[in-house]
Amino acid sequence: MGKNEKTDDLIDEIINKHIYASSAVGLIPLPFVDFMGVSGIQFNLLRCLADEYNIPFNKDIVKHLIASLVGGALPVSISPRLGASLAKMIPGPGMAFGAISMSGISAASTYAIGKVFKRHFEEGGTFLTFDTQKAKDFYMQMFNEANSI
Repeated sequence: MGKNEKTDDLIDEIINKHIYASSAVGLIPLPFVDFMGVSGIQFNLLRCLADEYNIPFNKDIVKHLIASLVGGALPVSISPRLGASLAKMIPGPGMAFGAISMSGISAASTYAIGKVFKRHFEEGGTFLTFDTQKAKDFYMQMFNEANSI
């Protein structure tokens, strides 16, 4: 296995760990706590990827980029997460539906963010050169790919 394959495997492992964590946090029965927890996991994912690619990390820029990327895909990405989180306020079936939905949507969003930044960093990009408008289509493609798995 060459150096690039090892690096690629390590990057995929980092992304996968964060996907599993997002999925688990999505199961938290408290509205908005789950939403904030997933946002923190996605923030940490980008910190870990930056470390692996030796990209300078700036927490303020990264928070903005995540919000812009995910927010730019609002109808498909954020709205279901928010709806699933709010459904947890309904006792019984609402909580179950919300937990299961939030878990899957959170995992798909984290997968998409990981794949978008993996590609960007592999192309020599940094957080400062990231263009959310250019990345939106790939984010949606990866989000849909994750939902179809």
